[in-house]
Amino acid sequence: MTGSSAYEPTGGVRAPDPADRSLGDLISQVTQDLSLLMRQEVALARAELQQSASRAAKGAGMMSGAAVAGYFVLLFLSIALWWLIGAGTGLGWSALIVAVIWGVVGAVLYVTGRKALQSVRGLPRTADTVAKIPDALKGNEDSA
Repeated sequence: MTGSSAYEPTGGVRAPDPADRSLGDLISQVTQDLSLLMRQEVALARAELQQSASRAAKGAGMMSGAAVAGYFVLLFLSIALWWLIGAGTGLGWSALIVAVIWGVVGAVLYVTGRKALQSVRGLPRTADTVAKIPDALKGNEDSA
């Protein structure tokens, strides 16, 4: 068989020698490879997120159940405290005392939570690394 195509012993056509490929073909191949790499990375991230989200949902469901159980414990302990204090002062005053105790607990939790939320700074490292990506692609990794 004579011709410009070289054949492999298996009957398939050999890939052209990279030295014989044009610059446009090479750039096209690099672009296709980068596109494939990005699609594979996105697919991997999606799979990991789905797995993590599933585990997080199960954990959140368990935590919600624990919160409901804890709520009932506090409810019945509050009722018991109300009756205990009510034995000496009357049920009306004891209900007011228990309500004030819970008001103080709620205020302390609110102030503590607000301080914790004010200290949140977002995603500083992620923002920094995302800002460096264009320079890294240009080969200027240290300029950012």
